[in-house]
Amino acid sequence: MEAFDGLLTGLGVILSPENLYYCVIGSIIGTLIGVLPGIGPLAALSLLMPVTFTLTPVASIAMLAAMFYGAMYGGSTTSILVNIPGEAASVVTCLDGYQMARKGRAGAALGMAAIGSFVAGTLSLVALTFFSPMLADVALRFGPPEYCALMVLGLICTILMIQGSAVKGIIMIALGFAFGAVGLDTVNGTERLTFGLPELAGGIDLVAVVIGLYGISEILFNVEQLAKNEIVQGRIRDLLPNRQDWAASWKPIIRGSGLGFLLGVVPGGGPVTASFMSYALERRIARDPSRFGKGAIEGVAGPESANNSAVSSGMIPLLTLGLPGNAVTALLMGALIIQGVQPGPTMISQHADVFWGVVASMYVGNVVLLILNLPMIGLWVQLLRVPYAILFPVILLLAVVGTYSTNKNFFDLWVMFGFGVFGYVLRKFRYEMSPFVLALVLAPLLEQSLRQSLVMSPEGAAIFINRPLTATLLMLSLLLVLIIVVGRVGKVFFKRANLGDKP
Repeated sequence: MEAFDGLLTGLGVILSPENLYYCVIGSIIGTLIGVLPGIGPLAALSLLMPVTFTLTPVASIAMLAAMFYGAMYGGSTTSILVNIPGEAASVVTCLDGYQMARKGRAGAALGMAAIGSFVAGTLSLVALTFFSPMLADVALRFGPPEYCALMVLGLICTILMIQGSAVKGIIMIALGFAFGAVGLDTVNGTERLTFGLPELAGGIDLVAVVIGLYGISEILFNVEQLAKNEIVQGRIRDLLPNRQDWAASWKPIIRGSGLGFLLGVVPGGGPVTASFMSYALERRIARDPSRFGKGAIEGVAGPESANNSAVSSGMIPLLTLGLPGNAVTALLMGALIIQGVQPGPTMISQHADVFWGVVASMYVGNVVLLILNLPMIGLWVQLLRVPYAILFPVILLLAVVGTYSTNKNFFDLWVMFGFGVFGYVLRKFRYEMSPFVLALVLAPLLEQSLRQSLVMSPEGAAIFINRPLTATLLMLSLLLVLIIVVGRVGKVFFKRANLGDKP
């Protein structure tokens, strides 16, 4: 009943003309971001986050969240029609969606992607509505030691989402900690890692960092590698799937919704992991796995449902625990903090309008996106014909204006361009940037909770063992470390064994 009353309160907040306007605008921009290859939700949120700082907290986060899940919707359009994923979570959709389009079934693929996303997003939001308050009630018992252990667990989970070299991922986390320590010490006020530059006394601006890492580096990377793909020509018809499509897709939609919800809640999961695992699951349990990769509609319905479900459930650890599970939710967390709202257990009690307003905005945005993605597909197809040579100067202008408008500080522009080159180099050498951003956001919180814990403890570090919940979280972190180490070592031995068997 409490959750239902809260949702009604949130609907009252989000349905005000101003908040509804920004929710719709965010949905439109997000869809556009997903449709246009080479931008992605992370880069776009980084570029446009400064624009939201003049808005109310509800309007700001509602707009950014709408952009995030709007990009999940829009990414399927370019994947199906052009075989270029608009964002990373739509990579899997290319495999069967584009093949359906080549067979003249682009309409069915696009329609099923939109409807599956809507159903999965709605189911995940219902679970979010009723699950979040319960988790927040439990988290209210957390003190600084529990928060410290939780941040450690979040950082360990960050390692789990590293796709490539674990060593490179750990290096990026260490760099995130180093850059997060720049500025004045919060306890004694001494300068740390400022190298005598007064501009660094306040720390490195998060907005400048993420715009550089994702926005500027994306421009450099795409200018270097302009992809030319064939756009599906002709009029797109029959957007509503037929009976056979529904019979084949309703189970993958349900499975994808559940799988996406679980992976979204777990730090280090998220839409990309959910879409890949959903596709693997559908292919494994299919009666005829050979159909996948040749135009199986289950290969569109399952992954598209999973990535949208993961977006909604990813808000649970962010809003109730203050723990971002991926780089995008880390940006949303930064936006909330800048707005003066601290995500965590007290958010429901202290900022109920923001909490329930954001949840309600996702319901509204889900409906808006369904309306946008079915009738307006023809418009999005025309946008795909815009040359990137026209797009990238506009993106660069947004990056400069967005960075400077945050603090009115020219030094931030140098930070932005510096991290842009840094991000480009990282991408060339296959370093992942998400662990860096997560560590940059979590490092100050971890340091603060650690020092508070040691100050309140007469026995020093023993407080982390004497408190049962803290000890449990740390033991879970240790268990995950062992799983990671065993898994990595096992892969090495397996590869060596295979190489040894070859003549």
